[in-house]
Amino acid sequence: MLRTTPMFHAVTGEVHTLSLPFRMGAFDLGGRMTVIRLPEGGLWVHSPVACSPEARAAVDELGPVRFLVAPNLMHHLRVGDWAAAYPEAKVVAPAGLRRKRPDLRVDVELGSGPVAEGIEQVEVRGMPMLDEFVFFHRPSGTVLLTDMAFNIHRTGSWLTKMYLKLNGAWQRLSPTFITKMVIKDRAAVRASLDQVLAWDVKRVLVCHGDAVEQGAHEALREAFQRLTK
Repeated sequence: MLRTTPMFHAVTGEVHTLSLPFRMGAFDLGGRMTVIRLPEGGLWVHSPVACSPEARAAVDELGPVRFLVAPNLMHHLRVGDWAAAYPEAKVVAPAGLRRKRPDLRVDVELGSGPVAEGIEQVEVRGMPMLDEFVFFHRPSGTVLLTDMAFNIHRTGSWLTKMYLKLNGAWQRLSPTFITKMVIKDRAAVRASLDQVLAWDVKRVLVCHGDAVEQGAHEALREAFQRLTK
């Protein structure tokens, strides 16, 4: 049975994740929110999940919310609820989200420089329909991916398992056909991902699937090669 009670997992002293069930149509993908405690104690919240009272209480135990991050043009559905619950927090998103979601408050546009201390970003250019930003928490060596790659090892959906197997993306860090289909400029994507691979990566956290704790840099390199070949 899938866990429905919000429970944070401490990845490091500063990095925590909250995983909840998530379905997209017939696909059971699971969803993960990552919360990073910044040096001054505030929280940087990546790809918020459903804003339940229990999830809010779990976040509040970690500290005050300072940033709510929509990392691409797809992971924005829950941001508005969190923004309403934490009006003092800054909503951070790609510029294109203003056009897609004119109802959503966006305080800081990604791409204008680092948003918070210790967190670096790379815009994956050449995929305008997705417009994903990859983040790196330098103190812990943690890369955050949203839809650039999945790493699903367990699912209650035979359809999800079959789809990922057909993609060569079952039980390993890998993109899917859908992600590859939105590439418009392969050279631009490669150049962006080369910037990510220049980081000193210790682990990879994905929004859909398991964390990569061992051999993370090599797994990331192989996943990016499959995306752009």
